[in-house]
Amino acid sequence: MVEMKRGALCLVLLLICGFGRTLAHEGPMPPFQTSDRCFACHNGLTTPSGEDVSIGLEWRASMMANSARDPYWQASVRRESLDHPASQVQIEDECATCHMPMARAHARSQGRPGQVFVHLGGPTAEPAHREALDGVSCSLCHQISAEKLGEPATFNGGFIIASTPREAPRPEFGPFDIDSGLQRVMRSSSGGFAPTRSDHIRESALCASCHTLDTNALGADGRILGTLQEQQPYQEWLHSSYVNQRSCQSCHMPAVGQPVAISRVLGEPRDGVARHRFVAANFFIQRMLNRYRDELSVAAQPAELAAAAEHTINFLGTQAARLSIEQPTLRGSRLELRVRAESLAGHRVPTAYPSRRAWLHVTLVDANRRVVFESGALRENGAIQGNDNDLDPARFEPHYRQIRSADEVQIYESILQDSAGHVTTGLLSAVGYLKDNRLLPRGFDKTTALPRIAVQGDARSDPSFTDRGDLVEYLVDIAAARLPLEARVELLYQPIGYRWAHNLAPFDAPEPRRFLAWYESMQSATAVALADAQITIDAR
Repeated sequence: MVEMKRGALCLVLLLICGFGRTLAHEGPMPPFQTSDRCFACHNGLTTPSGEDVSIGLEWRASMMANSARDPYWQASVRRESLDHPASQVQIEDECATCHMPMARAHARSQGRPGQVFVHLGGPTAEPAHREALDGVSCSLCHQISAEKLGEPATFNGGFIIASTPREAPRPEFGPFDIDSGLQRVMRSSSGGFAPTRSDHIRESALCASCHTLDTNALGADGRILGTLQEQQPYQEWLHSSYVNQRSCQSCHMPAVGQPVAISRVLGEPRDGVARHRFVAANFFIQRMLNRYRDELSVAAQPAELAAAAEHTINFLGTQAARLSIEQPTLRGSRLELRVRAESLAGHRVPTAYPSRRAWLHVTLVDANRRVVFESGALRENGAIQGNDNDLDPARFEPHYRQIRSADEVQIYESILQDSAGHVTTGLLSAVGYLKDNRLLPRGFDKTTALPRIAVQGDARSDPSFTDRGDLVEYLVDIAAARLPLEARVELLYQPIGYRWAHNLAPFDAPEPRRFLAWYESMQSATAVALADAQITIDAR
């Protein structure tokens, strides 16, 4: 009786959703649908304790959903196009691969390169524009097949969309078995997509397709001068102990923790349903998307983006890193203070896009509440006090084993070099790294790491820089200080460093000008603390 009622209800839903239209389609099934087609069934989801875990609402405030609206990405694409005008068509096509993947796939299927700026003129009903602005959308990720995942052929956005016979429904992969009745409901309501179980949807190799990027450095005439291993979090993970412990999704799409239905239409509570917040590292752009939502045609509501930014900050503050202060030593009027910074992630901290940086902010305050030493203070304009690179784009801070003065700062970052050996923030000018001392995950052996993920610069030979963290010694003259001293240490983090933002200034185009103006309007909120520690130091 229960099955008969269930079947009858399925039939009613099929008729309401237009089952006949699906079977009567002409030509190939459209390969994608925008996310609004998914929201009706995959929003309105709550846990037994009452928490809203709606898939669509969580997703639309994520950086995945806003990959095409990201104003820093738009400014960077324009900057690279102006830097390399002979390669503009190629640049837009490659940048659209992972930021506007559905529109780019459609363009390529018609023999055209992907485009970026043609889709950014504001809201439009044209399907190509709607698909472009939908970013990394539901039917994009869930149609990626398991074919060649984790292999170089699928890196740089080389994922393969599952193919089907002309009249067959298109598979949308998920981790659960779905009964035939509900499959028919989804095929009808979505325009011909069939939920299909496949475990690859939960494997890190799926994420690697867009988060492993090798970028060709270009000369003025478009010639390839070299290759930069721009983003390698998957390879870092493979070289860590996390490879046998946790996947990318287990951190960035954690399970809800309670049984919950994945659909409000006849959905059954299931264990292991993944959150779709895609929580990661870019709280700053989430806040910028919220502040300038009208200019960027942002779909997520203000409260959703505010919550997403707070979730990001909480994630960073609890799961990214750890700080500790080892027992300090007083030698006459000199204090020897040792600080250890450790990655808690399954990849380097920070990882991926090279605009990201973390650094140690160390402060010593004496009994008179006087600051007797400070290294790594964050200035109001988003620059780091004493950082050579923020003062001069041609210079940068080395990796330190010991710090003796306030103008020396331990910064965990990747510094790019161009073909002439100069510091650059131009991705398509960079051929390698002058420095890469980002914190290593557990199990990462820097002596056996492949060149594409190698430690670069002075950290490579530093015996105190390992997968157990980085140990930095601060040597401070405290002759004029009154004991006891309070040592405070923070590991601060910026998704977009001061130099990476301000190097857009010479490019006279709307997107770079707009982003820099917005960055300066928010420059006092560019950083958060990943971890902190403090200790009291007394002669006794």
